[in-house]
Amino acid sequence: MPVTTQVRVRYAETDQMGIVYYANYLVWFEIGRVELLRSLGLAYSQLETEHECILPVVEAKCRYRAPARYDDEILIETSPSLLRGTVIKFAYRILCKAPEGQEPRLLAEGETVHVVCDDQLNRKPLPEKYAAALRALMADG
Repeated sequence: MPVTTQVRVRYAETDQMGIVYYANYLVWFEIGRVELLRSLGLAYSQLETEHECILPVVEAKCRYRAPARYDDEILIETSPSLLRGTVIKFAYRILCKAPEGQEPRLLAEGETVHVVCDDQLNRKPLPEKYAAALRALMADG
């Protein structure tokens, strides 16, 4: 069920100790969400422009398991884990890609909770084609 996106750690994402700064994991979560929708043939940008919906984050959690470092290849696994009314929850696993034949190393796992809103932050339903695609992805898991 998860949609996997690969990124490479850039030098600017690391701190003075050469380890990825903790807030960058939340940026990777966003990359995962956008690419998950893209994999379903949907665009985050169209959700905003055509349907006048935004998905503000109302909660974010991240548990760090191991450090990522400059030039690591990172796998962002993203899946929808809840769709109820105007609330959407996504789950993430951030892994460091391993050499051929080895298992990737878990770096972090987390989730974000979003509320579907208009531009005035009033709740509104998620357009049905988005809701149906997310439900179908959850059913495949």
